[in-house]
Amino acid sequence: MLFGRRKRIVKRILIVEDEPLTAFDTETILGDLGYEVVKTTDNFDQALEHLERDVVHLVLADIRLHGEDRGLELAKTARVKGVPTLLATGHQVPVSTNHAVGCIRKPYTERQLRQALDAIDRHLQGEKVKAPEGLELFVVIDQPK
Repeated sequence: MLFGRRKRIVKRILIVEDEPLTAFDTETILGDLGYEVVKTTDNFDQALEHLERDVVHLVLADIRLHGEDRGLELAKTARVKGVPTLLATGHQVPVSTNHAVGCIRKPYTERQLRQALDAIDRHLQGEKVKAPEGLELFVVIDQPK
């Protein structure tokens, strides 16, 4: 379809965020954009449980959870399960990692999150994408064959 809506491969997102206001805003934004939020949690172990039992297309995880850099560990586990991770941080963006698809800088606006998710979806589909402002793309993870 020439002018139709592009087909998304990312539809179900697990949010892992320890800042309540950011978690609430992100969940609301994703719902408004038509994504299904699998769960919003601030607990690393709960996030792992949801990766085990739920269909998750993308993990959106804060790098620092309760003062510890657990987001990178979560991204590593998610990747083993074939689930890409978009990291989020208000600190220095980490050096490129092969465990996450990218990193978005906080605070982000609804527009920045929408553009980041669109770019990641296209990136995961194998398109060459220019990262929008506030997003650092790392690698394509487990592209569909």
